[in-house]
Amino acid sequence: MVTAMADQTAEPPLEGTPPSPAFDDFQAQVPLKLKGRRRLLQKLQRISSSPSLSNMGINTSSAYRTGCGGSISCISLASPLASYGPSYVESPSSANCSTAPTTLGDLTNPETGKLPSGIRLIGNEIIECVQPTSIPVPPSVRPCLKPPGPEGCMPKPGTGAEVAKKLRKRGNLDFWGEMPNEIKVEVLRYLTPKEVVRCSAVSKLWYRMCFDGQLWTSLDASEFYTDIPAESLIKIITSAGPFVRDLNLRGCRQLRKPNWRTEALTKSCNNLVNASLEGCRIEQNPIQDIIVRNHRLAHLNISGLSGVTNTTCEIIAESCPQLKLLNVSWCAHMDAQGLRRIVENCPKLKDLRASEIRGFEDKESVECFFNTNSLERLILNGCDSLTDDSLRVLCEGNGKDVDNLTGRTTASPRRLRHLDLSRCHRLTDAGIKSLAENVPDLEGLQLSGCKELTDAALTDLISSIPKLTHLDLEEVLELTNTSLQNLAKAPCRDCLEHLSVSYCEKLGDAGMLPVLKACPLLRNVEMDNTRTSDLVLAEAASVVRQRNAVAAKSSPNGRPRVGLRMVVYDCQNVTWTGVREVLSRNAEIRRPAPGNPTPSYPSEIIQLKCFYGWQMTVEEHTKRVLRGDLAAASRLERKWAEYMMANEEAGAQGAGVRRRRRRAREAQMMHADEEEGGAGTGGVGRRRRARSGGCVMM
Repeated sequence: MVTAMADQTAEPPLEGTPPSPAFDDFQAQVPLKLKGRRRLLQKLQRISSSPSLSNMGINTSSAYRTGCGGSISCISLASPLASYGPSYVESPSSANCSTAPTTLGDLTNPETGKLPSGIRLIGNEIIECVQPTSIPVPPSVRPCLKPPGPEGCMPKPGTGAEVAKKLRKRGNLDFWGEMPNEIKVEVLRYLTPKEVVRCSAVSKLWYRMCFDGQLWTSLDASEFYTDIPAESLIKIITSAGPFVRDLNLRGCRQLRKPNWRTEALTKSCNNLVNASLEGCRIEQNPIQDIIVRNHRLAHLNISGLSGVTNTTCEIIAESCPQLKLLNVSWCAHMDAQGLRRIVENCPKLKDLRASEIRGFEDKESVECFFNTNSLERLILNGCDSLTDDSLRVLCEGNGKDVDNLTGRTTASPRRLRHLDLSRCHRLTDAGIKSLAENVPDLEGLQLSGCKELTDAALTDLISSIPKLTHLDLEEVLELTNTSLQNLAKAPCRDCLEHLSVSYCEKLGDAGMLPVLKACPLLRNVEMDNTRTSDLVLAEAASVVRQRNAVAAKSSPNGRPRVGLRMVVYDCQNVTWTGVREVLSRNAEIRRPAPGNPTPSYPSEIIQLKCFYGWQMTVEEHTKRVLRGDLAAASRLERKWAEYMMANEEAGAQGAGVRRRRRRAREAQMMHADEEEGGAGTGGVGRRRRARSGGCVMM
């Protein structure tokens, strides 16, 4: 390559400007004419100021890089700007350079007649460069000074291309391993306990993670207790013991007595708030250890445990001052004396469930319930020891303060909201009457199985509980229609939702019809084994139809839901005609009103439980209505009615018996086809069941 090349053609000096004595020293040399790529590279080198600066004595290392390197000079790019005026120019290309005007006489070396190093003449200006202002040419466009060969101009190892390739390479990312432990626990919370136990077999890391205590703050084994072995369940309890707040081991019979003798199992759980040990085979000492170590227990269920005694009740009274719910039902080795200690020492107790507990004939124990007056739910189901006097003491106290005008005690009303006295066989009308005016906030009352009660016991009581929503009078054999008629007139008729009068054989249409008309919020009626007839079903269908009319005005049409459940099986006066009336009303589409062009669809239906021979048809009809297929439901109801009529005709005697029986068989087959699918809406969309002669087993 030529070592000296002309940077640019010198322009003549302006008029009035003396010629520069150093201008003649710069001789332009004619460059070689090249072609192709070399010509392009030569032009790029012309832009560079390296050849000009080398003639002026500047070192090559600061201006021009030999080899495969190259540079572009910012001074050369800015040189044309100097020819436009005598004054200095301020531009981005002249950074760190002085452009003040000066004379050549001050700068020229008198001995050599040349400018000093670092000074370059461009037109009429002199620019002094303080720092090198060149940038390297990118490797992709650098000229290759080596002759072409097999290696060519390949980049050397360690150049930018190889470094970029290494930077782009990315190692394997352990997504689960680098995830924080809190997020892992949150992900595992979406799995069921059975799935978490299975995941513990993946590796040792997963084993520790699956048995992390933070994952088992709530342990409910009631859904999988039959599928998990005792060893895994004990491992979960011991590893997550300090973290467990809700422990439900109901029905875990695999936890036998030897398992509960281990101290690690009983000592691990010391922060329990809710605990249920119903159905476990636990001895007395482990039960007491669990109670002593958990002072924050609020809900405790130890029903049916043989190890619960009055001593256990004393420990509960001393160790659980925050107790709100206690279930000791069917604990055969304790009595009302133990409950007395709990009620006296647990002021926050609201819910007490003590079914089939002995000792309620003791008035002193029952008087403790009266003095505290903190219970809102009291379940004494099956307590044969409860008598009329005990119930009177529970509601009125010892009876010392009596109002002379009314003859009643002046005790404050009880806070009871739910009272269950089912199967308390020693109760009579006198004991039930003591509840009147003493439980004004009562919402649920269960008196099923109290066979000694009559209409007189309920007359005063029902009129004094305006908030009653649930009333259970099953198997009250002496109950008549008078009680139901009084119920239809009582203040609680606007709140009543559940009514059970099953096996009250003296009740009939005269009592049920007023109740259905007067109770707009009624949702559940159980009246099996009574004297009710099809009139009650027709009235119920009419009531639900009125509800649909009201709902159609306030809300748009949607899929129907169950608005009333009725149980009428084993009612001798209920026939298929009444059942058909209910089915037809469930699938009824009301015609549009004069002001409303759109028809109204049912929003509530009746779910019926009737004679077992009709129940399959009724359930299939209900399924079709609930999914919105009203046409298929109407078709099923119509074919079932045809089958029932043909079946009745086939049983009649006289002429045409064979014809009637044949029609009955055809109607039966059509009904069976429709019940199993039949044709879809409009007769399209479903397949009929294939029928054949079948096989006859002899």
